[in-house]
Amino acid sequence: MRILLDESLPNELRIEIPGHITSTVREAGWSSLKNGELLRRATGAFDVFVTADQNLQYQQNLKKLPLPVIVLIAKTNRIEALRPLIPELVLALRDLQPFSLIRIGK
Repeated sequence: MRILLDESLPNELRIEIPGHITSTVREAGWSSLKNGELLRRATGAFDVFVTADQNLQYQQNLKKLPLPVIVLIAKTNRIEALRPLIPELVLALRDLQPFSLIRIGK
């Protein structure tokens, strides 16, 4: 699976998700793009977009976007706070559906 990690997430997260091709927004050369354009470009190039931006669902019409979005919710965006969410993230990656938003964490 091709996973795109948002700039709000630490680069270390990519090595915590084994068995997938994981890239960051920066690596894709899309750092300067606004969320709407970023999601449009990622559609087709990636299978899922992973972010910590809890407002994304209110800023973008995700129901029109076939790219699934996973939002990681933790106290901080540091890898130590996100690491406990990784098992649930890996499970969510198995059953992704187009046009879906999955929230992981509290």
